[in-house]
Amino acid sequence: MDFTFTEEQQAAAEAARGVFAGVAPDAVPSPALVAGAVADDFDRALWATLAEADLLSLLLDARYGGAGLDAIALCQVLRESAKVLARVPLLESSAAAAAVQAYGDEELRSALLAPAGRGDRVLTVASSGRTGHDGAELAVTARRDGDAWILDGVQTAVPWAQVADHILVPAHTATDRSVLAVVPRVHEGVGLGEQFSTNGERLGELRLESARIAARDVIDADGAWEWLRELLTTGTCALALGLGERVLRMTSEYTGKREQFGFPVATFQAVAVQAADRYIDLRAMEATLWQAAWRVTSGAPGALPVAGDVAVAKIWASEGVRRIVQTAQHLHGGFGADVEYPLHRYHAWAKHLELSLGPAAAHEEALGDLLAAHPLS
Repeated sequence: MDFTFTEEQQAAAEAARGVFAGVAPDAVPSPALVAGAVADDFDRALWATLAEADLLSLLLDARYGGAGLDAIALCQVLRESAKVLARVPLLESSAAAAAVQAYGDEELRSALLAPAGRGDRVLTVASSGRTGHDGAELAVTARRDGDAWILDGVQTAVPWAQVADHILVPAHTATDRSVLAVVPRVHEGVGLGEQFSTNGERLGELRLESARIAARDVIDADGAWEWLRELLTTGTCALALGLGERVLRMTSEYTGKREQFGFPVATFQAVAVQAADRYIDLRAMEATLWQAAWRVTSGAPGALPVAGDVAVAKIWASEGVRRIVQTAQHLHGGFGADVEYPLHRYHAWAKHLELSLGPAAAHEEALGDLLAAHPLS
């Protein structure tokens, strides 16, 4: 197993660190003090900076103005973005564009990809389904009607839905096939209800009532939604890793300065053991993330399908990020709940990521099903 990054992947990470170096995690009101959304829009200034640094087009081919890199490079950038709680739809827009490039026809690629890479067009994905527990493709039905598809259904908790230009919506047909529809935010038969995440960001409940989408804007290639779902999940694991790394560093700095009985609390065995356990969580999150990202990128065969590696990464990320922020709150004492200190913001974002990934028990069950279907020799 070799997790050495290529020069291009390392360059993407370095560029991301440069861009995010000046981003403050407390640039918007605290979600603990705001009843609704912390802001109406994402950080447009940061979005423009990311576009100038060519970090919005990482996964796009050169003919669309991109760098032609892979999911590993994207996860490197997402990892850095989470350390400062960057308020941009980087994961959703990048993953959606990558899916269009991989599975869409040339007309759709020509219309969407170059503007998305420049940051002129924002994409997002409806990946939570109707309840957040069932498959997202089951929440919407799609039926062919001449030169168009008719969509009906509801998708909940769509990130950045209120400000995105297009939403990629998975749907199922009468023959139980999955398709991906590129739905304009403003379109006949398309409605958005206001929702809010635990970190205070706006979400949208997407309602489709006989929405007529041109056939050229619907991707019906086999495996398109499954590939996009795995890329989104892997990217979310990268966000959890970056957030966890920043929180553990904050905890190390605090316990190294905070004194009791004349000694830094970091020197107490009970504190050191808890911090060491969380460091182990981080290293497990990192190893399983890169394994999943490599499988998604390369499509290399393995003992289990790619979904198996993604499930393992989800288990560690979902459980790990929760344990890390809980331990950090505990070791910070009352200071961790101070709204003037950013730790509570990281806790809120961690809860959002944990909910997005879903419970570890469900992933363990899915992994068990895969092991049963693909017994290891």
